[in-house]
Order: sequence, then C-alpha cells, then structure tokens
Amino acid sequence: MHSPIPYSGKRLGLVLIAAGTLLVSIPAGASEPAIIAAHQKHQKKSFTDSQIIDGFLKTAFGAEYHLAGRVDRIRKYEIPVRVFTDGGSATRKKQIGKVVADIGRRVQHLNIAMVENGNEANVTVKLVRDRDLYPTLASFYGEDRANEIRTSLDPQCLSGFRKNDQFEIERSDVILTTDNGDFTFYDCAYEEMLQSLGPINDTNSVPWTMFNDNVSMGFFDIYDQYLLNILYDPRIKAGMTVQQVRAVLPQVLADVRVWVGKINELPAD
Repeated sequence: MHSPIPYSGKRLGLVLIAAGTLLVSIPAGASEPAIIAAHQKHQKKSFTDSQIIDGFLKTAFGAEYHLAGRVDRIRKYEIPVRVFTDGGSATRKKQIGKVVADIGRRVQHLNIAMVENGNEANVTVKLVRDRDLYPTLASFYGEDRANEIRTSLDPQCLSGFRKNDQFEIERSDVILTTDNGDFTFYDCAYEEMLQSLGPINDTNSVPWTMFNDNVSMGFFDIYDQYLLNILYDPRIKAGMTVQQVRAVLPQVLADVRVWVGKINELPAD
C-alpha cells in the first residue's frame, strides 16, 4: 500500500545566507557564481550537538504540506536512488547531474546516481518553464490537488514522495522551473532533491538550513550535510519514532561529525 505524498515547495525570496545571527550582504550586480561562492565562504561551519539534533528532528519528522497519513516517523530510501531528468535543456540536465554527484559525494551512506532511462529511476526531476509550473502540477496531481498546493505553498519548485507502510520511500518527483536564473535553479535543485530523500518538513525556526524558506544558498551547505548524513546512517531506519531516533543519535552524530569534517576539510575540534 502506498501512502499519500508529503510535499515541500520553495518560494522565491531574498538571496540571504544565515551565518549565526549575521546575514551576509551580496554586492549589487554580483554574478550568480559569485553569489554562490560568497555563500560558501561565509556559511556557518561550527555547530553544537543540540543545534544539529534540533534541526534534524524538525526536518526529518513532519511535513510542510501533506494530504493524509502519519508524518511522525522517519522516511527515507532503503534502496539505491536513481535519478532521471525529464525535459529541459542539455545545460540544465548537466547541472542536475552535478547536483546529484555532489550530494552523493557528501552523504556517506547514500547510494545515488543518474540514469538515462526513466524506467530505471525512482526519482524523476521534471524541468519546466515557469509559466508551465501549474499546468505541470495539474497533470501530475489533478486540478484540485494542484490548487491546494498552490494555495498552501505557492511554490517556485516542488518535491514529493510516496512511501510504503514501513515508511520506506519508493518514489519521488521533483519539479523545477528553469528560467529564473542559475542561482534560483541551483537553490531549488539542491533543496528539492534533498527533501525528496526524506527531510520534507520546512522550518523557519532553524536559521542554518536550506529547508527554511527565508534562506537561499545555491549549494549543499555544511549544516544540511549533517542532517542528511544522520538520516542516511544505517542505524537510522525508516519508520523509527522520535524516541527511537534519540536513543541512537549520540553515536550516529559522533560518526557523522568525523565524516562531514573530513569531506569539508574542517578543523578538528
């Protein structure tokens, strides 16, 4: 039996990066690669255990928008993730490939890769022009549900997944608009690709995560690497409750800190 899809959408907003309580300003007229580079340079890199755990619990449980079914359990892929890009230009498809490769390199226990045949994929990334976003939503989910999503989220891009009774994700859909510039495309691509893997709940109470509609980054930041590496640690299982996760988090987080520190060449504590 398949459970209804939890959704998360990204709205267009200000280009800001949260670094502690400091918002880094970007010079007017800066190029989009320069904006991303500035975000990478100024991102917050040091977090307490409680800051990481708080963000993990807030994003891995719950859902920004869902139709029915329980959202109080861990949801994740327990099988290899294969991604197919449908539509869009060769340039945008290449950019999705770079995003997927980057995610795969930075999440230790996640088996993710691109495929050229949609029949082999369990994640489909649909690339559309901005004007075609809502017709695409209607073709995917029907007019009524598309209107509900539009009213609740008013998204610039969207992701959702189907899970089974064991809360294992079996299939995800990501819808991205392609004609709002490279920064917005990368920002949406990273957030929606990552949320399609499980942490579907957006939260405005965590200032360091891209799963906050007030934060735009355009790359896979260190804080969210902690969250995804916790989620895909083998000790975190689909279907686990908050209490079950809390019981193993200290050991999981200790190992995740080593990995994230190594892959990002962070100074030892």
